[in-house]
Amino acid sequence: MSKNTLLEWMNQNEERFTEVAQKIWENPQVGYEETFASQLQQKILMEAGFTIKSNIGGIPTAFIAEYGTTKPIIGILGEFDALPGLSQQISSVRNPVVQKGPGHGCGHNLLGTAGVEAVIALKEQMEAEMLPGTIRYYGCPAEELLSGKTFMARVGVFNDLDCSLTWHPGTNNLAANYSMQALTAIEFFFSGRTSHAGAAPHLGRSALDAVELMNVGANYLREHVPDGSRIHYQITNGGMAPNIVPEAASVYYFLRGENRDQVDELTERLIKIAQGATLMTETSVKWQIKSGCYDTLPNETLNDLMHQQAESIGQMTYTLEEETFAIELRQTVDPSVLAAAKQQALGADDKLLDPGFYNDKKNFGKTMGGSSDVGDVSWITPLGQVMTTCAPLGVQLHTWQATASFGSSIGMKGMHYAAKLMALSAYELLIDKEGILEKAKAEFTTNTKGETYKPGIPAMVQPPVKQSEFFQYQ
Repeated sequence: MSKNTLLEWMNQNEERFTEVAQKIWENPQVGYEETFASQLQQKILMEAGFTIKSNIGGIPTAFIAEYGTTKPIIGILGEFDALPGLSQQISSVRNPVVQKGPGHGCGHNLLGTAGVEAVIALKEQMEAEMLPGTIRYYGCPAEELLSGKTFMARVGVFNDLDCSLTWHPGTNNLAANYSMQALTAIEFFFSGRTSHAGAAPHLGRSALDAVELMNVGANYLREHVPDGSRIHYQITNGGMAPNIVPEAASVYYFLRGENRDQVDELTERLIKIAQGATLMTETSVKWQIKSGCYDTLPNETLNDLMHQQAESIGQMTYTLEEETFAIELRQTVDPSVLAAAKQQALGADDKLLDPGFYNDKKNFGKTMGGSSDVGDVSWITPLGQVMTTCAPLGVQLHTWQATASFGSSIGMKGMHYAAKLMALSAYELLIDKEGILEKAKAEFTTNTKGETYKPGIPAMVQPPVKQSEFFQYQ
């Protein structure tokens, strides 16, 4: 009956958390600037009786909300940063709220709010049953910058967790049995000597030449890296004017690989290429690592637990109005994108809003594209993760269609569903009659193979203050 009571409380309070998610959607802020969402969530959690610790890892918007004093300690991860340029009305026609403004095209308005909903519901149940244990909500900034949780992890705030749970909005309900790639973001700053490009080009030493030669070298490197590695770059400073030999130029790289060791090796090789470019151009170079997240380590025990909760609470249903909106929105998706999404979908390819839940294990632990700083947490403590249907099949993350979906009632339904899966799973872990935690920890020990987590961001690198100088798309 206790789980039924927990679900009943959550059903009765859905409107309250829908309003929270809607407010965050209406006030989008990019990474390290999420003051509205962070302050709103802290206020709600403080009023609910949680102890708040803020400014975690030197990040003003990072915080931890805690209830309880005993073991086990269960963490629920939340995010709340938006993406630049993805402002959009809840409409099937491209119509920004603010031209070129930020928008929640990755659904973090939902992601964090579901965590808040789950821990408050859990606290109510723990008080009613006088259950021992501790629950924590982690307000994690700047996931889109792949560094917020890394800075938090660097100060040890996840170290005493028995396990953690999280989720992400998507177009299917599924256990996240895959691994995302490790990543290092590194920017190279070349220095040369300026001169008149027409009158005295021989006196100049072009920093831009060094950048371009480095990029050529990096492109040749692609042939000699492990399968699945990715090398992306952007020239962040190309000089002042064509008739001035650039004395300063810079280029920003994202390096991805199957695991942290692969990315570290790739970084070392890229640094050598940068140094080689300086020899060819008589310039100099410095570099700065801006983020360095781990590959995600799925935990089958915890993912199975979350799947079991999905089986117990049944499927989501949708109104005719929601289905109509989903059809109209999907009609704006390029046919080739939709075809690819259908091919990758775990369910039937004709399901617009798939209510089923999938726990596919045939490729358990296989690396997929993309990266997340959730990976850092997964190498510190066992991590359970699911995705839920918050948008119609075919809608891609980081698009205006996603922003529209994640502000709609479709997104809200997926959020409440995820909150229930996390709350029910955490409740099972608190009572832990079947030794689930010990099994999850044993699996974690086996999968980490004795490796100790070491932050991928050097100790001297501090969280960025000016977002405009730091942002890159994930």
